[in-house]
Amino acid sequence: MQALGIFQRATPDQLWKLTRPDNTHDKLVRDNLLDLEDHHLVRIETVREDQRQVWVLTKRGHGEAKQLLEPKGIRVSALREEKYDPVTGKLLGTSYDDHAAAVTSTAAELHRAGIGHRLGFQTEIGHRLGSSFVQRADLVVRAPEAGVPVLLVEVDRRTEDAHDLVQKLHRYWEWGRLLPKDADKRKVDLVRSRPDAIEHVDHEKRLWRRVYPPTGREGLVPVAFVFADTTTAKVDNAVAVLEETGRRYWAPRRYDSLYEKAITALDYRQAVPVVVTTLEQLQEHGADAAVWRRLGRTGEQTLTDALDNPDGHALYRAQEARAQAAEEQRRLAEREAQRPVCKRCGQKFTDQRWEETTSHRTAWNAGNVSVCGTCHADDVARKQAAAEAADVARAAAQAEPDPDDVPEPGGLRGLFRRRA
Repeated sequence: MQALGIFQRATPDQLWKLTRPDNTHDKLVRDNLLDLEDHHLVRIETVREDQRQVWVLTKRGHGEAKQLLEPKGIRVSALREEKYDPVTGKLLGTSYDDHAAAVTSTAAELHRAGIGHRLGFQTEIGHRLGSSFVQRADLVVRAPEAGVPVLLVEVDRRTEDAHDLVQKLHRYWEWGRLLPKDADKRKVDLVRSRPDAIEHVDHEKRLWRRVYPPTGREGLVPVAFVFADTTTAKVDNAVAVLEETGRRYWAPRRYDSLYEKAITALDYRQAVPVVVTTLEQLQEHGADAAVWRRLGRTGEQTLTDALDNPDGHALYRAQEARAQAAEEQRRLAEREAQRPVCKRCGQKFTDQRWEETTSHRTAWNAGNVSVCGTCHADDVARKQAAAEAADVARAAAQAEPDPDDVPEPGGLRGLFRRRA
């Protein structure tokens, strides 16, 4: 009932993958549907050409689904009412269009692979742009436990022109650059006057973060294009148009760095990560297999690998750190090459001695600036020793008596010498 409340219509095969993916077949699901039918909670709306029954909720079942889903904040799809032709008595509005079936099948394959819980899927979710245009995502996937916190899915049966897909991508990119209504007025005015100013606004301050959780990766909310019921050639053509015409919206940029030659990492912060696959690949190999291709890359990867940015910000930080270290080593080498050498002993100056001999504050008192600190200390020590010797000599000279004051041995003072 919860699955039908979200997806409105589904076949037993789809409900099996959405509710009991571990079972080997859909028999238990069909038995449950018959039981719910007996309680007037579900009904068969139509039978497809492949003889698969399409089940929907009755009015009573729709009410019970609301009680189950709405308290959890999950939007319930509209009720499929029973309307009959007044003349023929034929049940009206029973067509189950292929696009709706492909959307439900995509969700079923994702759930079967462990990517998302059935209550983590939502259909036809609107994203209102500044022009009031609403871009509706066919499917919104929330699977944080699988490494995919949020993914917007567009299912295309090649009923749309490839350039229409580019326009959808443009709208998702534009929506990711909007500010919330209660944003700071100065910031709003700045973004209106300079559209590129939004790139300097952290994602946490933008509207999309009020709606969806952090993606855990650089960039805006990721978008997946799932092609169904079409040829390989048409898919290749659509992907080529998306890559070429939509490059502005999905492509990363070069980092603006002082070490441009050393940085090969790419800046994904303003880009919409876009992955593509086909419903047939999901059904054949599983959504957890390497069936997803990221625009701008060659080859297919698992969904999480395709969404990751190994050449993104983490690589940028590592490369910039290495470039800074290399630049510091280069500067140190250049400085070392300029380091003076003592002309007396041949030893290099220490940093302290180099500073003493070149700084205006200390050079006047540095002595012979061509000698190292050790030799300078020897000079100072010699000067101090010489000065001390001179002081001792002077002191000794001053301590010797005046020869005139010393009496001759055995003699008497002169008769005419004045007595003291």
